[in-house]
Amino acid sequence: MRKLPLAAALTALMLCSAVHAKEHDDKDKKDKPDDKAEAALIKPQSSESEGSVSVEGKRVDYKAVAGTLVLHGSGDKEDEPQISMFYTAYFKKGVEAGKRPITFIYNGGPGSATVWLHMGAFGPKRVVTSDDSHTPAAPYGLVNNDYSLLDASDLVFIDAPGAGFSRLIAHDDDKGKRDEQMKDRRKSTYSVDGDGHAFAQFITQFLSRYGRWNSPKYLFGESYGTTRSAVVSNILENEDSVDLNGVILLSQILSFDNSIDGPQFNPGVDAPYITALPTFAATAFYHRKLPQQPAQLEPFLREVEQFAIGDYAQALMAGSRLDAGRKQAVAEKLHQYTGLPTDYLLRANLRVTGGMFEHQLQNDGGLTTGRLDSRFSGPSLDPMAKDSEYDPQSSAISSAYVAAFNDYVRKQLKFGENMNYRLFADVDHWDFAHKAPGVEGEALQQSTNVMPDLATAMKTNPNLKVLLNGGYYDLATPYFAADYEMHHLPIPDALQANITYAWYPSGHMVYANQDSLKMLHDNVAKFIGETDNVKR
Repeated sequence: MRKLPLAAALTALMLCSAVHAKEHDDKDKKDKPDDKAEAALIKPQSSESEGSVSVEGKRVDYKAVAGTLVLHGSGDKEDEPQISMFYTAYFKKGVEAGKRPITFIYNGGPGSATVWLHMGAFGPKRVVTSDDSHTPAAPYGLVNNDYSLLDASDLVFIDAPGAGFSRLIAHDDDKGKRDEQMKDRRKSTYSVDGDGHAFAQFITQFLSRYGRWNSPKYLFGESYGTTRSAVVSNILENEDSVDLNGVILLSQILSFDNSIDGPQFNPGVDAPYITALPTFAATAFYHRKLPQQPAQLEPFLREVEQFAIGDYAQALMAGSRLDAGRKQAVAEKLHQYTGLPTDYLLRANLRVTGGMFEHQLQNDGGLTTGRLDSRFSGPSLDPMAKDSEYDPQSSAISSAYVAAFNDYVRKQLKFGENMNYRLFADVDHWDFAHKAPGVEGEALQQSTNVMPDLATAMKTNPNLKVLLNGGYYDLATPYFAADYEMHHLPIPDALQANITYAWYPSGHMVYANQDSLKMLHDNVAKFIGETDNVKR
């Protein structure tokens, strides 16, 4: 996945599974009303059920709705159904809906279903996976989620267009016109801005359908979902007049120039190497690959962070002006912090990408280090390669999530019979061009950066609060890169106080570690409780 042009590498960056099970559309069935059940999605569908969950010892009774909302076009196409978006909503019973917080939750991709956050983090049921090793094959365990977020908020899990049971709609009887419709749908939807408007339209339609306009409102996005949240928050605030109470970000990336997956295709941009270094150090610490093992992780990381933004950043900024003696000294310090050989670091010109690090750290034992969660390891596919060629963490847990949700949605939520649940939409040609707030004319053709969107939402709603969560062992979206972005938002200094930070000894999917899941739940529940403006 790493030997790609920059745009393709960035497309691959945010997948919550490095194993992208592409489901190319059958050309004769067209994305596909491939059976009567899917063809029926041109109209809203829903299936209701009831259940209860025990959250940290307290019972929560709920109503569940699994269904779809149909999004329409704009202008002369406002009566034309274009997207059927699947959701699963959980509503706590016995409470006043108008005062009950509601949180809209989605994974990233772009184009990922939201099975990960649903079955791993906040839904009432949680799939059991191994903490840092490959989960054995089926049958998988599905248990009460002691850390479901239903104690603090009603929940709406949303699948991106084309993923899960969500579908793009082409409904013309003429095959040629239907083909053109589907082509237009992909072009307008599979983009930063098209995706953002689809989610914003879904949210406003949901608020109307379920009478939740006066509820405290939150967005929760993971991975590319954080990119989406920045865009959607600005659309809701400044196009739809929907003030949000909070935006909750997990494993953030707002500026794709900060990706450690692609800086070799972007020479002259050294920030990714600087901000990934603490995660390299955390990973080497976990696998005991450091020349001198520190006693504790977090004090060690604070030391590495200071080196990263100090001597290391200065060395990289010097470029070809860096003298040999200083370069040797920096390489030796990097060896102390990463465990990588000094000569390897010198040959890499002090610049190691994520794929290089994942392949090299444990290569002496024939192992590749995980990307989404660097606590994981797996046999290297090619010990002589330059980069890692797969993600051991994705391979370790994806099957459990997919099997558990497919079983759960049909047997307990009573939805999806005779339908195919797609883990990912077919978004090979995702358009990363983005028109930032205030930009006139066409979207700029540049690396995606939605920091201005979040900043605009915060400035136009100065009461908006943000909670940033990240894992120390996340090599897909390193925590220090997220920290860097937040401290470079173009907002007044006073609004920095609206941002709260929380870091966890886990990876990209923080909740894959049960202790971190508890901490994540407690932090998010506290954040909602402090910002929902409900008088108690």
